[in-house]
Amino acid sequence: MVNLPVYLDNNATTQMDEEVLEFMLPYFTQYYGNAASHSHSYGWQAEEAVELAREKVAKLINAETKEIIFTSGATESINLALKGIFEMYAAKGNHIITVKTEHKAVLDTCTHIEKSGGEITLLPVNDDGLIDLADLEKAIKPQTIIIAVMYANNETGLIQPIKEIGKIARKHGILFFCDATQAIGKIPVNVLDDNIDIMSFSAHKIYGPKGVGALYVRRRDPRVRLIAQIDGGGHERGMRSGTLNVPGIAGFGKACELCLLHLLKEGERIKSLRDKLECAIIESGLALVNGSIKNRLPNTSNLQFKHKLGDILISKISKYLAVSSGSACTSATLEPSYVLQAMDVEKEDARSSIRFSLGRFTTEEEINFTIQIVNDVATQLYYEAEKKSKVTI
Repeated sequence: MVNLPVYLDNNATTQMDEEVLEFMLPYFTQYYGNAASHSHSYGWQAEEAVELAREKVAKLINAETKEIIFTSGATESINLALKGIFEMYAAKGNHIITVKTEHKAVLDTCTHIEKSGGEITLLPVNDDGLIDLADLEKAIKPQTIIIAVMYANNETGLIQPIKEIGKIARKHGILFFCDATQAIGKIPVNVLDDNIDIMSFSAHKIYGPKGVGALYVRRRDPRVRLIAQIDGGGHERGMRSGTLNVPGIAGFGKACELCLLHLLKEGERIKSLRDKLECAIIESGLALVNGSIKNRLPNTSNLQFKHKLGDILISKISKYLAVSSGSACTSATLEPSYVLQAMDVEKEDARSSIRFSLGRFTTEEEINFTIQIVNDVATQLYYEAEKKSKVTI
């Protein structure tokens, strides 16, 4: 029996794992102290929970424990990283290189920095969604202080050549910032191997709680420094003041622990289900894949439906399936995906595209149901459109 609607919007957020919830609960009612209270056991217990979580988060990305700064989520981490570095390294330069397909949290932050005197270069992408490394090198100036490229795109799942980008940044003495919100927990991420200097990610994308995220800040070779954006107490090594969300942080750590434990096996299972869904819809002749079919996350499929069916198709299947036409952060706008348009997808085709993102709790039964619903409804809509066009003629 399939529970409706089937949830296939895991790139927007994920269901919290019950193990994570169980691990968090005592920190609401039993160990409820402030982690900054150092004079009694309640504070010591809270601080211990935070430091244990810090170890687990660091282990997932092969970082040092002290390199993890807790925030309220990836958006805050991105703001802290970009604004904090821009202000700290102002004497060196004001130029930031990023990509047209970055998440709005990066693009909007760069727009803010531009208004504050920064210079922003937006790199184009090819039809697959990849940047050209030669374009990246050409864009570098003496004033360049940050290269900001996301690990994996939230709409297409496309994975950028992160290790090569990191090498270019290192060669030119430029800090490499990476938004890895979609990559963490889905594919192996190693900040040392990938030459990443500063990296943002969030708990709610990996079956943890909402409202908590992290920023990895490299401590050596090079040591990254930044200006805090929230003042008031000097928490988190002076980079992010504010009372720590102990239950959320504890849950974040547990979520990372589970991801590390199940990463490869879970990725293989999810990829198998994603491929089954994708092949069945494509073989029906109703859709094609947007972007590369090789360099992408194992859980994501962005399908462009033929005959301009996307918009109406989502409305028709919404009571059966929870899917999206793009990023959750831009779902309120009527404009087609800027990510797909940057990949030279025409506006109408972008409007006719749907993102399916699977997760830990997606079952084969749900995928079989999804295939049936999508193919049946899309086929019906296609024949209705064909009939209407003939009557019009």
